[in-house]
Amino acid sequence: MSLAIIGMIGIAALLFMLFFLGMPVGFAMAIIGFSGFSYVVSLNAGLNMVGSMFWSTFSKYGLTVIPLFIFMGQIAFYSGVNEKLYNTAYKWAGRLRGGIAMATIMACAAFSAICGSNAATAATMTTVALPQMKKYRYNPKLSTGAVACGSTLGVVIPPSVVLIVIGLSTEQSIAKLFYGGVGAGIVLAVLLMVTVYIVCLVKPEYGPAGTGASLKEKVKSLSGAFEMILLFLLVMLGLYFGFFTPAEAGAAGSFLAVVICSANGRLTWKGFICSITDTLRISCMVIMIVAGAMIFGRFLTVTRIPFDIASWVAGLPVPDTVIMMIIFAIYIAGGAVMDALALLLITIPIFFPVAVEMGYDPLWFAVAITVITTLGAVTPPVGATTYVVAGMAKDVPLGDVFKGVTFFLPAYIISILLLMLFPAIVTFLPGLLG
Repeated sequence: MSLAIIGMIGIAALLFMLFFLGMPVGFAMAIIGFSGFSYVVSLNAGLNMVGSMFWSTFSKYGLTVIPLFIFMGQIAFYSGVNEKLYNTAYKWAGRLRGGIAMATIMACAAFSAICGSNAATAATMTTVALPQMKKYRYNPKLSTGAVACGSTLGVVIPPSVVLIVIGLSTEQSIAKLFYGGVGAGIVLAVLLMVTVYIVCLVKPEYGPAGTGASLKEKVKSLSGAFEMILLFLLVMLGLYFGFFTPAEAGAAGSFLAVVICSANGRLTWKGFICSITDTLRISCMVIMIVAGAMIFGRFLTVTRIPFDIASWVAGLPVPDTVIMMIIFAIYIAGGAVMDALALLLITIPIFFPVAVEMGYDPLWFAVAITVITTLGAVTPPVGATTYVVAGMAKDVPLGDVFKGVTFFLPAYIISILLLMLFPAIVTFLPGLLG
């Protein structure tokens, strides 16, 4: 049996374990990776490989950045920062037709900047925004679609756990990936708000205008967002000027989040304990996925599938742009059926060498596929973020939530095309880092 066939059997077995057995993705990748590697090389080699992979993964200093940024986001979540951010966004955009939905997307973008998780953003903003949009008689499809799609900004706008994991997997600068995510996140956020405007232009009854606010009220509302803006600037400017490494930035951000939220009286002892337990749970899950992906990636390496695919794709008699669009189409399809982080870690060993071989900027490719996989977070049959919104919006059927999401799908496609046409959207800010 050829190595390529063994590799394909391993990939098929992994998908079977994920979709039919429901096994956690980290454990599934580790089991298949170990079994396949042991079959191709030897059992002793497989045992040594697993031991070295787990040790090298769990002992990496760079991985400390994951629980630190997750903890910062959890502190913000349990202290109710989302309400202040939503109030600020509403004061500035609420009077427009569809303005409350736009305000929701703006608040999602702001909360994403300190949270880094689309699921947490979806749960938070569903609780705050949906009652307001229901109060102003917004169509449930538009309101739930705006929350679900706005929440996907959590994995694009830094600090993003997905970008951290990609940086560790591809040995790229996490700080540069963060700055690349800023430009891509802003573009996607603007396109989502433009979508709301167009939907309400065509169907005015979907988003009636809210009450207006005076300039004084708008300026006053900024105080509610000032603390979180300060937190975001601390992390990003500290990385830019070299005051912090990514791990130190996470530690400083977590400390400042605790100080700010404790000082304003919004962080309770119960919320603090919940922040710690959730951080431990989420961090263990993410790090196990990283370890499993490394083991599975080592198995793919010995089967030479990544190199064979890279050579085959690079030799296709079509322009590089067509090849990249095919890769993006695979990510869109894959993101619709499995978790985004798992998809990225499984496919990066295959497609990252292809992109580098064709001369694409590794930083640009990493941010681009992150944006693309956010599309999978809202599309069926998985659409994890959509299920979070539907689960919390008890009076809105799941079908209506998915219909609302379809309004925003062109925004994702356009953002991907813009990233391809204008790579500087991603590369400009990281270029300033030197």
